[in-house]
Amino acid sequence: MLKRLKKNYLLLIATFLILYFFFNLLSGQRGLISYFDKKNILSNLKKEEISLINQIKDLDFKNSLLSDNLDLDYIETLIRERFIFGKKNEEIYIIKENDTKN
Repeated sequence: MLKRLKKNYLLLIATFLILYFFFNLLSGQRGLISYFDKKNILSNLKKEEISLINQIKDLDFKNSLLSDNLDLDYIETLIRERFIFGKKNEEIYIIKENDTKN
């Protein structure tokens, strides 16, 4: 048995090395599965970054409307939306959607 093992020593080492590299290729921190997980996380973070950049641009725009040069139309729109406020002799209708189906 020992003689046989000595004959196939190189084959055994090569087999173990191939198995070792194969498992490390698939798993581990830098493996193939981890690569796809990190790629998915990166794409999700890029989408979130684009969404946050758009929100920042929107808030900057709204902030610029409320700066030194006031846009009175925008302020009137805000007051009407937030406080359900109207002008004299103006009727305001609040439409609520019913989720019940007939």
